[in-house]
Parts: sequence; C-alpha cells; structure tokens
Amino acid sequence: MKKISIITSFLIVWFLGDLQAQFAQIELFSGFDKTDFTIYSSYTINESKTLSINTLAFFQKFHNEENQDFDEIGVQPTLFWNIHKNVGIGPSIYYNSFAGFSERLSAYITLKNSRFLFVAIPTIAYSEEKDASYAEAFLQFQYNTPINDNLSLWLNGQFVTIWDKFKTHSRSYQQLRAGVSWKGHQFGIGFDFDQYGANPKEVTSFGMYYRKTL
Repeated sequence: MKKISIITSFLIVWFLGDLQAQFAQIELFSGFDKTDFTIYSSYTINESKTLSINTLAFFQKFHNEENQDFDEIGVQPTLFWNIHKNVGIGPSIYYNSFAGFSERLSAYITLKNSRFLFVAIPTIAYSEEKDASYAEAFLQFQYNTPINDNLSLWLNGQFVTIWDKFKTHSRSYQQLRAGVSWKGHQFGIGFDFDQYGANPKEVTSFGMYYRKTL
C-alpha cells in the first residue's frame, strides 16, 4: 500500500505541473522559535468546474534544538467533487515526514463575501504508519477591512486538531495572523501554538509573516 501511495503522489504532482493554477497562496512565517513556509493551490480539471485538485504543501523548521523532533514537511493533494459552490467532498493522499503516509476522505464547507472567508474541513483518515484510523478537523477564517484602494487590514486564523482512533489526541495547532495588505502584499505579526501527543507538549512561536495570493 505504501508503494501505491508513493507512486500515486508522484503522478498527481506530475499532473499538476501541466495545469494552470486558478488560485495559489504562499505564506512565510518566521521568528526566533521557528520558520514555516506554506503553499496552497487550487485547480479545476473539467469545463463544468465540478472537479478540482487542491494541493497543500508546507515546511516547518524549529530553531531550538529541543523542539527539532517536531520539524515537519507535508504534501497533500486532494481531488474534490464540488457538489455546490460552497460544499465539496473528495479523497486525498497525505505524506508527512513526522507521521508518514495516510489516505483521507474530506468534506469542505465555505462561507465568504468580499470581506470574510470561513472554511471548515472535517476529515476521516487511515494512517499506514500507525495502522489505525484517525479524525481531523480544520477551520480557517479571514477578515479584511479596506482603508483605501491599495491598503487594507487583515486578520487570519487557522486551527487543526487530530485524534488517533477518534479518541486520543495526536496533534493540534492554532495559527493567528494580524497585518496589512499593500497592493496585494500582506505582512504583519503572527503567533503559532502547537500541541503534540496524548499528553500535549505545547510549543509557542512568535514571528513575522508575509502572504501573497497569486
């Protein structure tokens, strides 16, 4: 099964190279405690726009030696069937350097207008490394207030919690960002709160961030 997952992941990444992104967002967060780079992209693959491939990739590096066991690299392509403009469902393959491969089934719900975005993605998954199922919940919000044609204030948040066998805490994080956007370039301050394990070890990080939507 692991070989199948590896082959499938490479095929999806290769296929993505031949598509033109309809949406892509990059973010760099860095401070004294850690550096985090994230890229998210979305592609539609049919004319009716009912099928899309959403890809998340991230790199997280802790600067303190005591926390470097939590360094992570993750890649997750998801094929979504968009049954409504605000609702979708689909499978994905996720590789994480900390937790290995897993096969996942996710649904998403989005609510948005010109100033506000809310995203909820519940997931059920099977971890090959742990040989067990788990549940994950992801929430995201974005809020902006325009000041003029070029400048706006932004508040962003992302929240994840993961429970092994649907009952034992494995991983959670809360990421908060507050800043300004100037001609499409967003930057400001950020806080990351990470929790690991059944008896959570908590790691707090403060830094600056830069975000760009392409």
